[in-house]
Amino acid sequence: MTAATPNRQFRLARRPQGAATREDFDFIADGPVPTLEEGGVLVRTELLSLDPAMRGWMNEGRSYIPPVGIGEVMRAGGIGRVVASRNPGFAEGDAVSGLLGIQDFAAFGHAQIQRGDVRRIDLAAGTPGQWLNVLGMPGMTAYFGLLDVGLAKAGDTVVVSGAAGAVGQTVGQLAKIKGCRTVGIAGGPAKCDWVVKELGFDACIDYKASPQAVREGLKQHAPRGVDVYFDNVGGDILDTVLAKLAPKARIVICGAISQYNNANSAPTAGPRNYLSLLVNRARMEGMVVFDYADRYPEAIAELAGYLKDGRMKSREDVVDGLENFPEALGKLFSGGNFGKLVLKVA
Repeated sequence: MTAATPNRQFRLARRPQGAATREDFDFIADGPVPTLEEGGVLVRTELLSLDPAMRGWMNEGRSYIPPVGIGEVMRAGGIGRVVASRNPGFAEGDAVSGLLGIQDFAAFGHAQIQRGDVRRIDLAAGTPGQWLNVLGMPGMTAYFGLLDVGLAKAGDTVVVSGAAGAVGQTVGQLAKIKGCRTVGIAGGPAKCDWVVKELGFDACIDYKASPQAVREGLKQHAPRGVDVYFDNVGGDILDTVLAKLAPKARIVICGAISQYNNANSAPTAGPRNYLSLLVNRARMEGMVVFDYADRYPEAIAELAGYLKDGRMKSREDVVDGLENFPEALGKLFSGGNFGKLVLKVA
């Protein structure tokens, strides 16, 4: 690596109106490699995680995390290798996970390392792709959302939307391991077949099959009602599940991908059937995975064990090339990805 080594970057150029497009970003082909500070590390990006939350990070306004600033490198989690270190906790060649951003190189100072913005990972526990999926933020979201917020227990009927996506695939498999009846909701026969035949869900509802598919599917596959609903999509599907709750049901609000592109152009659609919460003495609670950061090691250890013994699978949908970031991100919102969406950089 020399002073002339380029650091390709995607920087946020403007706040998207609706779906984010290439025009909402500036592509910097020859940005500078960040300076390595005393006590810091320099990381070369290998894989980047593309997540629905990224759309929300582009919006101005109060949220659980500050928005990406105009002109800043687009925020993203990723896996990389340490190429230079001035920190005793990291050696050149170490595999790490952290908020690398959509760029080739990321530098982390001592304070960021202390905060946990970058961590060493053990590739004996899982592949780099799995460290962005089951062992990464989606897996942590699934684990703590299902068990700490959803309080899933053996015998519960658990329904998860976005079942073939990054979070949904782990939610369903973990629910089965914990002794629950698991029903997925996904788009298209191929995804539903995979969820049932490969991941071991008890059933999967193809929401694209007809306007009444979710309602009829829940009637068939959750006849005694839904004990835990893990919601990744919001909108009409959330409303339909609300009408099928069991007494004392728990709804985990993880995401609402059906609504994200409306954020700046139309109001977010709220639940119409919320009185079902009252009738069934149920509750609905939002969860943000960063709240559980100090407990990630416990979840990683358990999930890595399931990967190793074959009780859990991890599917990644890999798009090659940093330069393809805007179009790759769009796959999340069109339903074009099959599994955890990953951008291969190096």
